[in-house]
Amino acid sequence: MPDPVSIINDLRGYETEREWFEFKENWFIADELGEYICALANTAAMFGRKYAYMVWGVADRTHEVVGTSFDFHQDVKGEPLQHYISRQLSPSVNYVFEECTVDGKRLVLLTIPAAKHLPVSYKWERFIRIGSSKESLRRFPEKEIFLFHVLRDGFPTVENTESEYQDLTFTKLKLYYGAKGLALNDETFERNLSLRTEDGKYNILAQLLSDNSHILIRIGSFSGRTKSARMTDIRDFGNTCLLYSIDDLVNYGKLLNAIQPDEDNRLVSRDDIPLFNQDVYREAVINALIHNSWTSGNGPTITVFSDRIEILSRGSLAPGQTIEGFFKGESVPVNQKLAEICLQVHISERMGRGVPRIVEAYGKDVFEFRENSIVVNIPFSRVGKGKKSNVKAKVQQDATSLILDSFQKNPKLTKAELVKETGLSRSKVDRTISKLQHEDLLTRRGSDRNGYWEVMS
Repeated sequence: MPDPVSIINDLRGYETEREWFEFKENWFIADELGEYICALANTAAMFGRKYAYMVWGVADRTHEVVGTSFDFHQDVKGEPLQHYISRQLSPSVNYVFEECTVDGKRLVLLTIPAAKHLPVSYKWERFIRIGSSKESLRRFPEKEIFLFHVLRDGFPTVENTESEYQDLTFTKLKLYYGAKGLALNDETFERNLSLRTEDGKYNILAQLLSDNSHILIRIGSFSGRTKSARMTDIRDFGNTCLLYSIDDLVNYGKLLNAIQPDEDNRLVSRDDIPLFNQDVYREAVINALIHNSWTSGNGPTITVFSDRIEILSRGSLAPGQTIEGFFKGESVPVNQKLAEICLQVHISERMGRGVPRIVEAYGKDVFEFRENSIVVNIPFSRVGKGKKSNVKAKVQQDATSLILDSFQKNPKLTKAELVKETGLSRSKVDRTISKLQHEDLLTRRGSDRNGYWEVMS
């Protein structure tokens, strides 16, 4: 298991709290803590996580390290806190408290294993998390049904989830394999590719690979920087075998990627500058389709704006994946069997190089980790007035200016408020502020709670 500091830093990297972790400062109410442990154990199971977490010493809104005085060794009604809570949890939960230090401040991490076999209750009441709230499970019967389904059959995947379409055909799949020099045996390919559930029904994976996936995968184009601008084009690349959709989306990117002549410093020949990095686009598209949460019934969307391409995949990081591991290129597929099939037909290489390639070209800040989606924004490198854009530098420069201007107008802005003010991601705000402090361009005055930011001239 990773050390507490690594876990806490990874949780702080999320722009907002998720249902399976909670930040506190010095809060403590014994029975409510028991209810939180119950709720987080159940919710972790519903999200396919092995563990849920509570962290004391981190500000809920800003994710800043503030330190804590919370003592998990204290007694409650004459008995140790952990014994008091444990004897009222059913079934038992092997949670663990740990202390650590970050930036010289004491933090406490509570690691809670996900529920198994049965929902966890505290004092005979079952709880879950809905957003950032702790709620009684019986108030949400559809959540209760889903939790029992997960505990009985496992977290929903493209392999164990039955498709609503059972009249599937696979002519295109066989043609695709044949074009790659691979043969599919009519009698065994469904079993070899795991296209049926345990009870013999076609699953979501079969639906995706069939001649008609029944799922839209669209590229929409707009004349401006937001969806309020005029829509200029919309195309659907879905409703066919997913392997063909992937190829078609990658090839369409080549049509979008206009080549621009750069006449700057021309002596003998001119440079031809693409609108964006084609390899990055390819990696982002393939990742979006392989790691999309297909059990939701929704495909990824690609949106072309005047200054960027936005590639959105549904769902979050795979259970067991961390933000740090994601950026390092550690491969933890959301859809294991689909990833294996894409490797088999040479769509992907499964070496974990996709994300590092994107980061190398454009930096980490092109990624956004939203509550129910992951977005990659590929900026355009437009040539104007004979000068080639340095996109990576421009992204950082724009963020720096936005943050400094915002603090000059309102020095008491919190990081959460700054995210709303600037439109930047939380991770981008954190990294830019850290960089500005390191360069002595920005200083924090006073406490984390009541202080303010000073822009240094």
